[in-house]
Amino acid sequence: MADMQDRIKRINELYHKSQSEGLTSAELLEQKQLRQEYIASVRKNLRGQLDAIDVVEENGEIVNLGEKYHGTSRT
Repeated sequence: MADMQDRIKRINELYHKSQSEGLTSAELLEQKQLRQEYIASVRKNLRGQLDAIDVVEENGEIVNLGEKYHGTSRT
């Protein structure tokens, strides 16, 4: 988790620098990559949470949404 905290900190540093003095082409590339990694991480975490949801159907059957829609099983 500390690694992601470091990435978020760097994303924020680059944002503030872009607003005050601008970024070099290398920094723009780094910013883009860090943002993509952050978004991928958020999506992965959200998918894991959604896949762990169990729903009780009208007939009383308990269905895991991850298994129903994505073929993934709970861990």
